[in-house]
Amino acid sequence: MKKIVFVGAGSVVFTQGLLADLVAFPELRGMRIALHDIDPERLEVAEAVARRITGDAAAVTAHLDRRAALDGADFVINMVQVGGYDATVTDFEIPARYGLRQTIADTIGAGGVFRALRTFPLLDALAADIRAVCPDALLLNYTNPMAMNVWYLSGKVKNVVGLCHSVYWTMRGLADLVSVPYEEISYVAAGVNHQAWVLRFERDGENLYPRLDADDPELRRRVRIDMYRRLGYYPTETSEHSAEYVPWLMHHDGELDRLRIPVGEYLRVSEENVAEYKRTRDLVRGGGELDIAGTDEYAPQIIHSIVTGTPRVVYGNVVNDGLISNLPPGCVVEVPCAVDATGVRPTAVGALPPQCAALNRAYVSVNELTVRAAQEGDPRLVRHALMVDPNTAASLTLDAIWSMADDLTRAHGDLLPEALRA
Repeated sequence: MKKIVFVGAGSVVFTQGLLADLVAFPELRGMRIALHDIDPERLEVAEAVARRITGDAAAVTAHLDRRAALDGADFVINMVQVGGYDATVTDFEIPARYGLRQTIADTIGAGGVFRALRTFPLLDALAADIRAVCPDALLLNYTNPMAMNVWYLSGKVKNVVGLCHSVYWTMRGLADLVSVPYEEISYVAAGVNHQAWVLRFERDGENLYPRLDADDPELRRRVRIDMYRRLGYYPTETSEHSAEYVPWLMHHDGELDRLRIPVGEYLRVSEENVAEYKRTRDLVRGGGELDIAGTDEYAPQIIHSIVTGTPRVVYGNVVNDGLISNLPPGCVVEVPCAVDATGVRPTAVGALPPQCAALNRAYVSVNELTVRAAQEGDPRLVRHALMVDPNTAASLTLDAIWSMADDLTRAHGDLLPEALRA
């Protein structure tokens, strides 16, 4: 049976959800699950959780050595967060000293750029191991910043797709907003990760967009609704995410209040994640019952489709090889992908509406400069990425941007590629 490797399995709660999804497919019974993490305690907890969830449906092994875990893999699920909670705090606290407000800080912006830079060395090592011991494996990346990481990996491994649940849960939410069962809607979305656009939203040929136009004062105080009303298309990530990808909001106190934008939200989420891990650890050690629930994530669905030939459509982050005609070739875009026994096949969607493509191109520019900074070993390109980032550029002077980059570089130190520690 197929071998599935979890890299960063110490992200115990996420690992738990993915495993619950996998064991829900009887056709995957007998699969081999290999767990890898560099933290012995987290790996021990992940292994105990995995054995409880899978029972006799899978053979579970745990590995501190990544290459040993990867040996012979068919599928590799990457969910590593380099630097963990402490690095996340740094990504918020240093920019905040300069007056730069962030909400999630994992995609673009100061937090996204430095999260990418400290992840790239790990991706180099992971790609080398995959080439050595499982070159045909499909790498399913969940690690943020999604678009930068997949762009950086392109050419380093044979098969990679970036996965995010934002399109799926956006459409579940939109179906609820217009009071139509999710199973009855059809939709197409495309763009870049965390800033794709709902291009079609229908039921039985009826355009459901007009149902969002009701004058609901509560809805009007959400960033995504505000962007939809002004741009004509709904973005596929939360208002908290969406707020920090544009230049108009984060540095205006009035806009923070009008749209209820929670500055520093991811710090609170990260604290909750740490607390949830500790609760899970203590339950496992004490023999308590785990609350095991599936997550509807794409990775288990892709694995099931490839193993069984069951056709599905998922949303994936892949290199733009003619998929979106008015975004740059070679960047990473999020588009519908058909999946069956032959693998994952991205679907070309043509041109985005010009206003949506214009916002995506600003996002892509940050991605490109960050990836090139690592590829070329040029610290100036890190500063250039921050200079063109919409929220950073709207909030800070050039001197402040460069000083902030210097401070973040010193703070992250050895986590960064050696050539970029200046």
